[in-house]
Parts: sequence; structure tokens; C-alpha cells
Amino acid sequence: MVDTRACQKPSSRQNTFRGIRSSKFRHVYGKGARKENCYENVLITQKAHDTAACAVNPKFVAIAVEVAGGGAFIVLPLDKTGRIDINTPKVTGHAGPVLDLKWCPFNDNLIASGADDCTIKLWHIPDGGLKANLTEPLADLQGHQRRVSIVEWHPTAENVLFSAGYDYQILVWDARRGVLMQTLDLHTDVIYSLSLNRDGSRMATTSRDKRLRIIDPLSGKVLQEGLCHEGSKACKAVYCGDMGLVFTTGFSRFSDRQYGVWDEKNLNTPLRLDTIDSSSGVLTPFYDHDTRVVFVAGKGDGNIRYYEITDSPPYCHFLSQYISGEPQRGFGVMPKRGCKVSQCEIFRFYKLYATKAICEPISMIVPRKSDQFQPDLYPDTASPTPAMSAEEWFAGTTRGPVLMSMKTGMTIKTHRPLPLRPTESSSDKNADKKYAFLSRETRADYRPLEVKTSSSTDKDLKTSTNLDTKFQALQKLWGCNVKNMGDNKEQCSTNSSGIESEKTYTSTKNTINKMNIKSGDSPHKLTSYAMQEKEIEILEKPSPKTESELRRAYTAQCEELKLLRRQLIIKDRRIHELEDQLNQFKTHHK
Repeated sequence: MVDTRACQKPSSRQNTFRGIRSSKFRHVYGKGARKENCYENVLITQKAHDTAACAVNPKFVAIAVEVAGGGAFIVLPLDKTGRIDINTPKVTGHAGPVLDLKWCPFNDNLIASGADDCTIKLWHIPDGGLKANLTEPLADLQGHQRRVSIVEWHPTAENVLFSAGYDYQILVWDARRGVLMQTLDLHTDVIYSLSLNRDGSRMATTSRDKRLRIIDPLSGKVLQEGLCHEGSKACKAVYCGDMGLVFTTGFSRFSDRQYGVWDEKNLNTPLRLDTIDSSSGVLTPFYDHDTRVVFVAGKGDGNIRYYEITDSPPYCHFLSQYISGEPQRGFGVMPKRGCKVSQCEIFRFYKLYATKAICEPISMIVPRKSDQFQPDLYPDTASPTPAMSAEEWFAGTTRGPVLMSMKTGMTIKTHRPLPLRPTESSSDKNADKKYAFLSRETRADYRPLEVKTSSSTDKDLKTSTNLDTKFQALQKLWGCNVKNMGDNKEQCSTNSSGIESEKTYTSTKNTINKMNIKSGDSPHKLTSYAMQEKEIEILEKPSPKTESELRRAYTAQCEELKLLRRQLIIKDRRIHELEDQLNQFKTHHK
């Protein structure tokens, strides 16, 4: 009889092989744009340090460029690809090199820039891009004592801006009023990175002292602090949305590049710390909350690695990498509402080449056979609608972002008119309407007061209570002059005073004819608009008696006519621009 007990599998030994981890992002791949879809001949700045020097939204791409003096950046519409003209209009308001750029998440026409001149400036970019160099900002925020290296918008509160400089301080601004609301003096060395969580209630920072800090931006207190990476080079941190985790990149004691995952409530030990490679370029992480994928790109590298973040150990899983032969200087990142849903694009970079004057879009795509909407790839994402105002946030309110669906497959853009500057008053809101009214042609009534119809008499009666207006004064003066001139002509043959009146009437008429001939117009072919302007000018001022007074009056009238012509040319140009934009809009939606 055979003893089968020896054939049984020992119960103490267990199979440790668990198979391949399942993930829908395991096959994500990067796809670079073709040459005709890149931005060429862009003189990328050489002084951006470890910042991106590039910012992107669904309307524009902004790139800091190299200029002879001061600092500047260009703003290009996304569809203006190909070779860029070297004389492209720039934003040239900074006195030092531009170090960081950030688009407002709730206004696609508003961008903030921080520069070496210790200032942060806010700029309004019109739809269609710039037509001329922009030198006048909406607001000039001055508060830092040294260069400004980082600017960051609040993710849910409108018009709340954070800035970090080489003076070891983080300043909190109310961008709408241009007022400094809070100063966070919590660091002892240069700040390398600044990142906010999903609702903006926590802030993670890294600095040269190798410390990782979790800060409450409202109270200005350090909630947690710990040693990040032991290397001497820069380390960066990014908040992993609302998971309560922080992803960092840096260097080990032996100059190996590392990444780490930390719990925001305990920074004493990392949840995971792993070595990437032994290169020397500084790594920058970019986190996508919707897919929980973090992308890691190094300055001077040609690779982009991506990892998936989970709530359970080991917390970070390597997915794949995008390999390129061209080294990169920096990256701009498109918000999720600007990604192409029909191509299963989950992330898009705008790569600035380190050795060429090129900006190349790189799409991160999940391979799917169907071109239909994929709900598992595109959960509801943050919309361009603020969840609260700046006043509510400064009062202590915290709210998550307003979500929207991407099922429409359209790129969501915002359009905001030019906001008021802090120094402007609300009375200037209707300035365009006023100028449009004043530019209309005025039709004067040359009939004597006695010959006017009953309708005009009724109109005079209606406005008789407002006798102090300029129109009433001109009307009275015109009527009196016409009547007096007619009476003087009838009495000119009977007395000497009539002769003097006739001379005055004749000299005034000859003066008008001389002015017409000097201005280049025939006395019989002068436009009604110019005639009205000259007559009103004569009526408003005392009648000139000497030749010198006539010359001065003529010179002043010519200057006013030139000014009016210039205003009309500007208005016509604006009308043509609006017609071109309307034609482009109609062509795009056909």
C-alpha cells in the first residue's frame, strides 16, 4: 500500500508569485508632434534656472525668451505653429529676466510672471494674441526683496496668488486688488518648489536646507517638517491631489537621483524611497489628479518617466518612459480640459529644447481601439469656474474644485473681458460707449429760430429746464449771432455802427473761406463734419480780431482735426480686426 501523505504539498510553503499588476495606464506612450505642429525659431531664455519658463492653457502658449536687456516672454495662440517670426510681439514690462510664468486657472487671458527684478506682474492677453509689444501690466505686485523664482495660483479660490523668492519668503496676494495679504516667513534658505493640494488648504515646499515642509497657508503655520533628500542639489515636491501624499524628487548622499513618497501627517520617514539613476539633471514631477499618474522629467535629459500612485504599499509603481534624443530645458503642461478626448490623450507636455530654438508638444496617450469617449480615463475634472472668491478664502473658507465632465469632447476655454486695474474707478466702465457716442457725426440746424418746426420747438421746451448745458449755450449763441448778423446787414447803409457790423460779418466769412482753402479743401466741397467742427470752435471762443489770433485759432483747429482723424483710423482698424475674428470663428465652426 502506497503512502500518499508524502505526495501532498506542504502547507507551510506558499506561492509568492502574484502575477503582473493590472493597470489601465500600463501601456501609456508618448507621441511627439510633427515638425509643422511645433513652434520653431523661439529664442528660449538661458536664465530660467530650474523653473519651466513655459506656461500653457487651451488658448495660448507663453515662453520666456532671450532679449538684449530686461526680461520678456512671447504669447502665441496654440494654432500658430511653424516658424515664428523673430519680430513677434512680446510682453516686455520686466526690468530683469523672467523666471516663472503661470496662467490663471479661471481666466485664459490672464497670466502672472515673476522675474529677476523682484516683482510679479499680471498681464491681460487679448484673444488672437498680441498685435504689438505689451509694456503696461494690469497690476505690478512689489513686495519681495530679491528675485522672484516661483508664482502659483490657488486651485479653487479666484484671484489668490502665491509667490516665492530668494528672500526666503512666500507672499500671498489678492490679485484683483493688487494687495499683499499675508507673508509666510518660515524658511531659512532658498525655496526650490511650492505645491498646493486639491482644495488649496495645504502647501508643500522644499528648500536648500533639504527640508520638506507642510504648511497651512491661511494660518501661516508649519504643520509638519522633515528631512527630504540628503543630496546637495535641488529637490522638488508635488502634492498628490487629495490623497494626503507628497511626491518628491532629489538626490542621495552619493548624488544618485531619487524619488520619495511621503505622508503629509508624518514626514519623519518616507513611505517609499527609491533610486532612479545616476544622472546629474534636476528632476521635476508633474502630477495628474484624474489618473493618479505622476510624470518625472529631468533638465538636460531626453526622457520622461511616469509612475502610478496608489493608497496602499508600495504606493508608487513604475509604468514606462518616453525616450527622446533631444535634451530638454523645461516643460509647460496643458490643463486636463485642453486634452484631446478623441485621441485618449491624458496629458500633454510642451517641451523646450536645450540645444535648439524649438518648442515641441508631446502627448501622453492611452492606447484604445475605439475613438469613443472613455469614462474610465476621463472622470470629472476641475472646471475653469472658481469655487469661491478671494474674500471667502481669506476669511477661512475651504472648498474643493468645481467639477465638469469632458464627455462633450470639446476643449473648454474661458473668455473674460479686460478687468479693471486697481487704480481705475468704476466710472470708466462705459468709456467705449462714451467715445462711440462722441465720434458720431453731428447734424447742425442752420435755420433761424423763428422758422423751426413745432417738433423742434417742443424739443426746446423739454430741455428748457437744463439751461446750463453746453448744447443750450451753443444753441443760444448761434441763434443770437445769426439774428444779429441779419439785423446788422439791413442797417449797414443808415448808420456808422451798421458799417462796422457789416465789416465784422464780411471778415468772419472771409476768414472761414481762407481756413478752408489753407486746409486743402474747396470752399464748396468741404465735408459737413469739418464744417461743423470749425463752426462750433468759432462759436465756443470769442471772435478773433487780429491776424495773430486768427492764426492761433486756425492752428488749434487743425490739431483737433488731426486728432479726430487719428481716432477714426483707430476705430476703423478695430472694426476690421473684429470682422476678421468673426470670419475666422465662422470658418472654424463650419
